[in-house]
Amino acid sequence: MHRFLLTPRWWGINVFVALAIPFCLFMGSWQLGRFEDRVGSHREASAERPADQPAAPLDSLLPVDTETSGRTASVAGEYGRQLLVPDRALDGKNGFYVLTLLKTDSGRTVPVVRGWLPGTADGARVPAPPTGRVEVTGALQASENSGTKGVHSQGGLPPGQLGVIGSATLVNLVQDPLYDAWLTVRTPADGMVPVPAKAPLNTGLDLKAFQNLGYTGEWFVFVAFVLFMWFRLYRREVETLRDAEAGLLPAEDSPGNEPEAEPAEPAPASVTARPAG
Repeated sequence: MHRFLLTPRWWGINVFVALAIPFCLFMGSWQLGRFEDRVGSHREASAERPADQPAAPLDSLLPVDTETSGRTASVAGEYGRQLLVPDRALDGKNGFYVLTLLKTDSGRTVPVVRGWLPGTADGARVPAPPTGRVEVTGALQASENSGTKGVHSQGGLPPGQLGVIGSATLVNLVQDPLYDAWLTVRTPADGMVPVPAKAPLNTGLDLKAFQNLGYTGEWFVFVAFVLFMWFRLYRREVETLRDAEAGLLPAEDSPGNEPEAEPAEPAPASVTARPAG
């Protein structure tokens, strides 16, 4: 009864199933691994850094990744130009960052957010930065871009304001080489509020992470669908053979039986007319 499994048609079906199931399992496992990696990155990036963790030199923590983001970095230099970063919310209130460019002893410049003030960005309310050589200690942050939450990437800001804290937006304002990072001072002076460190971009449980989880479910559903369709075809074939053996199917519907061709009618004999007489 199961000889039909060796027919060319069923050979094709079986080979397809044998290849499709491992492929779907591999893709589902890969998508699940991507989701687990994003969960791990989110946990690592959002983990609180020990308050008593000693500060490390800035250069030793670069480039910024999930391990170094939020770490306490130290650097020395002289403050230069000061910029305001508007429309930055903190504790549910709208305000702005006070950003000052620090030219380090190495000759490179790093943006330093000295604190946050509520209300509309106004340079008259901002305290002047310290003069002379200073040592700065702050939480290390990765450069922002247009996809970072809360940035002002549309442009059109007044002079002296900055929408995105990143080397790509500061390259036209600073002649010196720039660090691809910035610092946020943990204990600002002059009544400013400290800006908490944020997790790096693409390390949260965002839509992409749950898309990976959804794709995982889809690939495993495909496995179940392939097995279901194979079993359905198999059962239909077996039932058809049993019905044919029991004589429940007409001869022309039985598997392997081809309808016999009806015998051709003999061609009529040609009649030759004889002339009369």
